[in-house]
Amino acid sequence: MTFAEARRSSREDRRISPVFWVLLAVLGTSGWAVWSGYGNDPGFGVFLFVISGWMVSLCLHEYGHARTALHGGDISIGAKGYLTLNPLKYTNVLFSFVLPVVFVIMGGIGLPGGAVYIERHRIRGRLKHSLISAAGPLVNVLFAAVLLTAVGAGWFESPTDRIDFEGRELPYSALSAALAYLGMFQVSAALLNLLPVPGLDGYGILEPWLSPKARRSVEPFAPYGMLAVFALLWQPEVNRWFFDLVYSVTDLFGVDRGYLFLGDYLFRFWNH
Repeated sequence: MTFAEARRSSREDRRISPVFWVLLAVLGTSGWAVWSGYGNDPGFGVFLFVISGWMVSLCLHEYGHARTALHGGDISIGAKGYLTLNPLKYTNVLFSFVLPVVFVIMGGIGLPGGAVYIERHRIRGRLKHSLISAAGPLVNVLFAAVLLTAVGAGWFESPTDRIDFEGRELPYSALSAALAYLGMFQVSAALLNLLPVPGLDGYGILEPWLSPKARRSVEPFAPYGMLAVFALLWQPEVNRWFFDLVYSVTDLFGVDRGYLFLGDYLFRFWNH
């Protein structure tokens, strides 16, 4: 391979995928539709906005892992397509992309996906390994902070905003409700992903600091960590405790919980 060919290949490895551009286009168009009041019912627009925003955050989450791994020493990342923000390049599209979206639609839970394949043997230093695992959840934290700050500060509020809720007009902005609801998913994804459970990023942060014996004893349970967390969340008491924690985080940004309730109501447009 010539030098010019190598440079061209390197640029292609980092070129943003058309798939990601389409997701951004859907996010921007649906956000404009909800903000401008286009259409009789904002519900479908809120649904598209939240789903496309969630997909974008999943792509950025995995990009955070990949980019940190690249700077940590795994130079194979680019060739795998992880820097293109194309979700179809992930090692398991079903677990990384499809199931997290399905869980959002079914249960309103921002379940984290997995994963990009990182050649850990190329990376030296326990701190670098921990930072690679932490990069993904930190993207969700940043995403949540931006969205919830915008809602809490009332950036998209107007005295004329009204939401039709079962025949009553409520003084809330549909776009703020959508932003708050999407922000709630980011909070839940960050909290879940930071759990020190095998298979999740929280354990990935902790793992480099464990003894080889401890890592070997935990390794067989890694494929089942996410399933165990999901099963626990279906238990009413655990679910209630978890969402109380999520709501406590959104409260820190001054977000009226009414926005979360209305965001969920509008998102499930098929129920009304």
